[in-house]
Amino acid sequence: MKATGVVRRIDDLGRIVIPKEIRRTLRIRDGETMEIYVDRELVALKKYSPMDDLEDISKRFVEAIYQTLKQKQNIIVTDRDKVIAAAGNLKKKYLGKIISSYLEKVIEEREFVTQKDNAKLKLLGNDVEEEDASFVICPIIANGDSVGLVIILSYERGITEIEEKVAKITAQFLEKYIEE
Repeated sequence: MKATGVVRRIDDLGRIVIPKEIRRTLRIRDGETMEIYVDRELVALKKYSPMDDLEDISKRFVEAIYQTLKQKQNIIVTDRDKVIAAAGNLKKKYLGKIISSYLEKVIEEREFVTQKDNAKLKLLGNDVEEEDASFVICPIIANGDSVGLVIILSYERGITEIEEKVAKITAQFLEKYIEE
């Protein structure tokens, strides 16, 4: 952990203001939920994501789907900030990386997006690299909040009704898992 040099006073209601630059750097949005950790004299804040609890189950679930489809699709699951699970040949490339502003917009707008013919899709926030594929993007909505996405990319053949249904089923499974 590194010091920022920023010192803040706690107000009479016990609040501390996190400077705008730090919020921007850490991608903390207004109204976002923070988790509080305490260790002796250290108080740490971490962005709370209900998807954090789903990383392990998401990884296993997308691997099972990938094996079942036996196609050359890539399956990706994100939370609001990063890729938390992936299966296929893009797994190492994307796992743990920050998502693009386009995907953030899809999460915010709760869009179901299908591109049946190959098109450019920017998945990562800091990279200029794009995937040229057909794809389906399905939001994960749990307890009324849009918490992430399921993305299926196909390179050799367009997106079919099967991939659309698989994306919806995966999103619904993860939604139910979060809600329980």
